[in-house]
Amino acid sequence: MTAQHLESDGPLVPRPERTPAALRVALAQVAPHRLAEMERQKDEAIALASRTGSLGPITQFLKTWAVVVEIARDQAAAARLRAAEYTAQTLQSGDTAWRAAMDEIHTLHTTAQESLDSE
Repeated sequence: MTAQHLESDGPLVPRPERTPAALRVALAQVAPHRLAEMERQKDEAIALASRTGSLGPITQFLKTWAVVVEIARDQAAAARLRAAEYTAQTLQSGDTAWRAAMDEIHTLHTTAQESLDSE
């Protein structure tokens, strides 16, 4: 067996708690190229929460990044998402392959959210 085979047998990292710090640690392991984006969105969520007096933006931030990490910690799901995103970005919206890619993206996000909701 190769190390790569062993990695694909399960999640790359354990499911993190839904806190900014825990999500950041997990993201650093499974998708480090997205850390700056996460930090920017965290700052935006905190600023919006402050302006509105609502925790909604922070709650949405945590939900969004929990889904991102949930997909990224599964190599197969992450590969499917990358392929679907590439297709969606390179084809016209009238193309049937574009629609299939958008459906795949939606399915991956929905499945990840349902998995998180059932924990």
